[in-house]
Amino acid sequence: MVLSDVSIKRPVFATVLSLLIVVFGLAALMGLPVREYPDIDPPVVSISTDYTGAAAEVVDTQITQVIEGAISGIEGIRSIESSTEQGESRTSIEFTTARDVDIAANDVRDAVSRVANQLPDEADPPVVRKADSDARPMMWVTLRSDVWDSAELSDFADRVLADRLSVLDGVADVRIG
Repeated sequence: MVLSDVSIKRPVFATVLSLLIVVFGLAALMGLPVREYPDIDPPVVSISTDYTGAAAEVVDTQITQVIEGAISGIEGIRSIESSTEQGESRTSIEFTTARDVDIAANDVRDAVSRVANQLPDEADPPVVRKADSDARPMMWVTLRSDVWDSAELSDFADRVLADRLSVLDGVADVRIG
């Protein structure tokens, strides 16, 4: 039997079937999530510079302010946030969503490399990274020894452990701190 034959011979069945289709359609429509503000990861580039042993004021004036001055002229910057602690400078640059994060990261690398000679020689070179909102630490390692003190453990982590972990497949970043 064709659907039209059934609908003519059994009009109540056809009406109930049509109403069921409408009700299920409305229920599905109401159940669809509507997102006014979808998750869009803004293009963010971060700069990290370590200056071991330097006071926060020294790091701020000799590293953070120099880097901020260098990147302030880059096109498409929405905001710049910096934090300075003893021995550490962290700068986060958020770009407009129209800006390609790869091009923005290259522009930041160029700007930072232009002022690298103005930074203290004792400071580690600035590290420029594209921030990924999904990136989070997958593993924390604490080193402890009855033989080595904390300085020797830190040196071991910097010289040996970081290199061995960074070459593993799937490892994006290794930070020792």
